Amino acid sequence: MAAALISVVQSGDKSEEVRCQAAISLGPVLEQADTDGFEDNDDLPITEGTFHTIQESLHRLYVDRDVPKEVRRRVLEASARAPRDWHQDAVRAVFSSNDKAWKLTAVFCMRFVPGFEDQVLESLDSANPEIHYEAVIASGNWGIDAAWPHVSAIATSEQTDKALLLAAIQAVTDIRPHEAAHTIGDLADSDDEDIVTAVEEAMAFARLSDEDDEVNDE
Repeated sequence: MAAALISVVQSGDKSEEVRCQAAISLGPVLEQADTDGFEDNDDLPITEGTFHTIQESLHRLYVDRDVPKEVRRRVLEASARAPRDWHQDAVRAVFSSNDKAWKLTAVFCMRFVPGFEDQVLESLDSANPEIHYEAVIASGNWGIDAAWPHVSAIATSEQTDKALLLAAIQAVTDIRPHEAAHTIGDLADSDDEDIVTAVEEAMAFARLSDEDDEVNDE
């Protein structure tokens, strides 16, 4: 399957839409493999060799300027879910672009690629709702404490749209788990099941964090 998807991404005979979707489809398995590792892990759907083959293929596609822009964007987004040495320079370069689509790709990649705290904080003030959304998620993923005032305000505002609110609920919990209950506890009474579920999961995470702290203090 991985070989077939790479073949589609590389194929100039396929439409950009199909090539983009094939690239995106490789992202989750790269992230899983990078997170879980290969040592004594028989449950991964790809081998270590396949993992490296996918990453090398995506890198070659990304640096090939003859590959359509949208395909290169999706290639960068997919490959960044398992960051390699080249990703920081690539993300930094596209973030500095005046192209809004590339900047959106950059902030998405900042969820996974370390070293961009300042750029994430800058993106929280973006007027582009998609970039703003990605910045909220990235701030939570990296536990950026300086993002707390912004993220907590989103989570407690009645004007926040649902998708952004769900992202903020998770970010609040990731940044300051000990303050999560106080900040988002009232949302547990929401009429929206998705919001209630998100809050319950956040509270469970916060409790685990408290338990870990207690164990470490002993």
